[in-house]
This record gives sequence, C-alpha cells and structure tokens, in this order.
Amino acid sequence: MNVCVYTLGCRLNQCESEAIADSFAQEGFTIVGEEIPAELYIVNTCTVTSKAEQKARRMIRKFAAMGVTVATGCYAQVNEEELASLSENVIVVPLEKKAHLLKLAKHLNTSFLSGFDLRSGCLSFSDGKASVFDYDAASFSYHSRAYLKVQDGCDNACAYCRVHIARGKALSLDSDTVVERALALEEAGFSEIMLTGVNLTMYDHRKDGLGGLLEKLLVKLGPSIRLRLSSLEPDHIDDRLLDTLQDYRMQPHFHIPVQSASDKVLIRVNRHYSVEHLTSILERLRQVKDDPFLAADVITGLPAEGDAEFEETFRYFENQKFAQMHVFPFSPRPDTALYLAHDKVPESLRDERALRLRQLSQRLHAEYLARQSGKETEVILQNRKGGYWSGLTGNYIDVKVLEAPPFSKEGLLLKGTFGKITEKTAKPAVLCHA
Repeated sequence: MNVCVYTLGCRLNQCESEAIADSFAQEGFTIVGEEIPAELYIVNTCTVTSKAEQKARRMIRKFAAMGVTVATGCYAQVNEEELASLSENVIVVPLEKKAHLLKLAKHLNTSFLSGFDLRSGCLSFSDGKASVFDYDAASFSYHSRAYLKVQDGCDNACAYCRVHIARGKALSLDSDTVVERALALEEAGFSEIMLTGVNLTMYDHRKDGLGGLLEKLLVKLGPSIRLRLSSLEPDHIDDRLLDTLQDYRMQPHFHIPVQSASDKVLIRVNRHYSVEHLTSILERLRQVKDDPFLAADVITGLPAEGDAEFEETFRYFENQKFAQMHVFPFSPRPDTALYLAHDKVPESLRDERALRLRQLSQRLHAEYLARQSGKETEVILQNRKGGYWSGLTGNYIDVKVLEAPPFSKEGLLLKGTFGKITEKTAKPAVLCHA
C-alpha cells in the first residue's frame, strides 16, 4: 500500500514527517511522493500564515479526492473542525496527538487482518501514550540528511505568532538521549545531522542551554559527521553557544528569524532582543566562520512599521549583506495579540515592501554566490537527475556536482571546488576532488 506524507512549514514539521514515514516503511508500506497515487495521505500542516493554511486546505481536498487523508500539525490543532469539514475522507489528528501517528502503521496492519478497511482502520485507531520526542527516525524517505528533534514548544509570546499557542510551552529532550540518538544516526551512515525544534535556542535555556548540548555532542561524535542547526532565535544566542560553533563540524549556515531591524517594531511585537544585540551576534558568527551563509526571516507590514521603520530594516539587511531573506507579508493570526491591531499597515504598502526586500534578497544572494568562486567546499550528495548529481554544500548552496566518483550514492560526503559563478549562473557547479 502506498503512503504519502506531505509536509508544510518548518524543518521541525519535516523532521516529524520523516519519523512518521519511517514508521510506515518499517511496517512494509511503500512511501511515495505526491506525484505518485497513494491510498493513504498524511498532511502535516502549518499555521504560521493564512497562505500556509490556504495551501493546506487545497492539498487536503486534492488528496481526499484520491484516498483517505489524515490531517495533522499546528493548523489541525487550532482549527480541527474546519479541516474535518473539508471532506468525509478527512480524518483530523490534532498536534497534541500527532506523535500517536507513529503507531498507526502497526495498528493498520493489525486491523487489516481483522477485516477493517483503511478508513475504518484509521478511525478505530486507539491513541495510547506518546511523547513529542518519540519522533526518532532511523531512515529518511524525503531527505538525504538526518533530522534530530531536540526541542519543542516556546516560552515566548511574540504578538504575531500562533505557533506557541499550538505547540505549548518549551520542552527539551534529555541531552543523554540526544547524544544516543545522534550516535545511532552516525552509526547508520548519515554524514549530516540537523538539530531541530520550535525554538532551538530555547533548548534547556534555564541551565546549560544549546551550547552545553553541542559541547556534549561534539565530544562524542566522530570527526567526519556534519552538524547543522535549523534556526536560531536571537534572544537565546549566548557566548557558550557561539564558542561551540567554531568547531569545523558545525556548518557555516545560520538561519535567524530577525523579523524587523527596527527597535520600535521589535518592542511593539514583543520580540526579546534589540538591533544592537542582533548586530553583535552577526559579528560573532562572522568571527567563528569565514563568510557564513546568513539567512533571515523578515515580516513586512508589522504594526508600528512606518516608512522610517521599514527603511531602517531595509538598510540594515543591505548593510549586513544577508545571503538570503525569507520575506513574509504580515498575516494577522487569530488568537494573537496583533490580530485586531489598529495600527496595521495597508496591504498594498505591505506587499510593496515585501517585493522590495525580495528583490534585495535576490541581489544579495547573487553576490554571496559570486564570492564562492574557486573556494574549497564539502558537498553532500542529494539526488541524481538529468545525468548529474545535485548536492548541498556546508554553507547551504544547492550545486551541480561535476565528476562525482562511480561509487557515489545519496548522502555521500565529498570534497570539491566551486567553479566560476556569475550573475548568469543558473546553478553553481562544484568539481569533486579525486
């Protein structure tokens, strides 16, 4: 039986989806992509923006027309009835019960033996007990790198954010368990592990923090494994964490949800850092890594963002030369402090600002790529298509791999050199070393 696990949203969702897919693969089900028909679809939803919810509804309707569709994730947590009403073929499993899906495959195999059909088997599924840290995939159907969930929830209450409402308070996986799972992934042959969480820098933030966890991991893991961090909220980036990033196994790619570079706006939306603090973090990141890939989230049209505040943000991103920006027009979310804000920016102006920042991001990204020409790099092979391998460098650049060895396979780590990169380069090339 074919099973498709379709994911929207963050890397944590991707991590959890991979664990769910792995649980089905271990029970003999065939995991497929959305382009291949399936009997069972599992849609892992996101509620960060209204567009994410709109796409979730569209995909759920599409899949429900073809097979039994289980909707789960953050959107399913806060709007369970809305998703259930989309089709009789939709079964909603709210976020608080999503980890139970790790046991669904085994339950279905048992129910089939008892004469249940697929939909009845899903409906008869008994919840049982599950933890948000039960997501411990041994194999990954949709990624060549390993994902390891170490944190969930968030103790912040950013005024625009609905995720902390869906996910709840911050929780951290015991550091000894993290080390044990990371060693198991290394033993399984993975060349890179990405640590994920809702707010990763809130890991054990009242004690040793994320820096303490990385110290433990780096002592135990071997010399050839790569470690990557999914996202770093600025308010909990401290010196201990920054010091660990000097290790060569920590990859020079850092994604930071900046949101705004105006102190006035940051205060208005209840972010817990200043632009000055953010600048000091960026300076340290550039000290510990040579020209790292610095990516950022930014929201345009937040309440209190006047022309001056937007220009302040625009100039900041331009001067700091971020390698990439993920730009989101402000989307008022139900149940958040800013949902009924009276100082909203007109949508046309909000979208105009988003366009300017996206154009800036394209220019800065091209400049960053051009600086890689001729540099040595490491590439992890991802897939082979059109006669050549695609790969991902340590600084998170998608590349064409030239002269890959005959023993190449997905997940293999290779050394190479960037070719010449210009504004007309569609996809940078890396020539592998013999």
